[in-house]
Amino acid sequence: MPVSDAVLTQILAQLEAMQVSQQAMQAKLDNLTQPTNTTPLEPKSPPKATPATPESKPVPIPTSPTPIRVALASLTDKEREKLLYPGRVNLTTYPDQHGIVPQPLQWGAADPSVRGPVICSRLPSSIKQRNALGAHAGSYSIYRALSIAMGALDPTHKPDYSKTEPPVDIPFNPSWADPTKIVSFDPWGHLVPQVFRKEMEELGLDVRPSIAVTKAHLKMSELDEAARKGELVVDGTIVLQSRPLLNPDGTKNTEASPGVEVNVSKAAVDPVWYLPGVAERFGISEALLRRALFEDTGGMYPELITRPDIKVFLPPIGGCTIYIFGNPAFMSDESKELTLRVHDECNGSDVFGSDICTCKPYLTYAIEECIRGAQRGGVGVVAYFRKEGRALGEVTKYLVYNLRKRGGDSADKYFKSTEMIAGVKDMRFQALMPDVLHWLGIKKVDKMVSMSDMKYDAIVKSGIPILHRYDLPDHLIPPDSRVEIDAKIAAGYFSSGKQVTEADLVKTVGRTWEETDH
Repeated sequence: MPVSDAVLTQILAQLEAMQVSQQAMQAKLDNLTQPTNTTPLEPKSPPKATPATPESKPVPIPTSPTPIRVALASLTDKEREKLLYPGRVNLTTYPDQHGIVPQPLQWGAADPSVRGPVICSRLPSSIKQRNALGAHAGSYSIYRALSIAMGALDPTHKPDYSKTEPPVDIPFNPSWADPTKIVSFDPWGHLVPQVFRKEMEELGLDVRPSIAVTKAHLKMSELDEAARKGELVVDGTIVLQSRPLLNPDGTKNTEASPGVEVNVSKAAVDPVWYLPGVAERFGISEALLRRALFEDTGGMYPELITRPDIKVFLPPIGGCTIYIFGNPAFMSDESKELTLRVHDECNGSDVFGSDICTCKPYLTYAIEECIRGAQRGGVGVVAYFRKEGRALGEVTKYLVYNLRKRGGDSADKYFKSTEMIAGVKDMRFQALMPDVLHWLGIKKVDKMVSMSDMKYDAIVKSGIPILHRYDLPDHLIPPDSRVEIDAKIAAGYFSSGKQVTEADLVKTVGRTWEETDH
């Protein structure tokens, strides 16, 4: 007799409950086997200095007037380790462990005091009240750990957030209170010092911003050229004339054009995952998501398994940067024209101008379109995600380049070459991408510069209509990147012009390495 899904679900739930109970019992057993004056989460007091003997050496304990980094510099590695981490190593924690009382966190609450702060710190002041796994700053958390180990950074350093509040208002909108709309970062992340002041100042909890908003001027040679050709107009508000260039002797150069610069608002967003929401977005169970994140990061985060009660995870990945052209308030105003480019990082092209792909041409063209839209009274948005090489990474991308160039770089082999190395065509999985658009209050997109069906479908599925989309004009496509474009068109990517069949792909061939030898 076949077992129903309901029975299987009930059995799984009972097994998970037994696992949590077993983990809690083990934690209690650990408590009984260690000294009574400490708990697994309470580091032992720093060792008191004792007379030196041939076998032992006193560890100098810094007094309050002495910065810890100064004291650490004079210690041996072993002494430094004892001073920084006086307690035993805590590999993981459990829900029923003595002293653990996570700060309440209700994802999707409209009131920040009800929602609660995100706390992932392992500092003594916060470790018992942690309600999130991982560490702040994404992949840069590794450099913070290195700085602490080297004695360059005091692990107890308390940031001074005065005068760091956003100069541009990104106000609350209903999407912040919808736990299905934003699951990949903290919508309150830019307002942390303001809305969680009590938790930081009165309770002494280590709560940190995960979003920063600022203003800037963009200075790009491509925009200078567009202005020179008359494709961008200096309006004194969005597009500004740059200051005069200087000669080597410091005098003003009155002959050369200084070009232009563009007034923008921008926001840096670090990832903060609400695991139930992320799992639902990808159509998998939370248990499977947790297991995969644990197993396939080398077991970096055991609490993904042992702390099912903690639902928030700060993954060690890159985040997103938002560039806003024009009045930010217009993003939530449906009467205003909104131009959008969602761009995934490509260091080789975006920064260094490699012409094997169309990433930089797409990015610069989209920026110009955003500027023109803003000058028509609308607003432009570029969302720049750190997903290098389709989230496969730059090493994998370069290996694919080598395979392509050695195997005859034709469009019919474009996706196959990536699959041969990476095992998959693309790992960007755009399901989380629309979150940032909902955070900004965007309700519709008038113009989207993109040929990606994955991006288009993800945005529309999230509830944001796209009225018109268009791709890169043909004359802006570098010759060697024609392989990429034709392969994508044949695979079903959006194209407003050229149509390509599978039979045509073999005719599109990139240049060989020999043509670049000199």
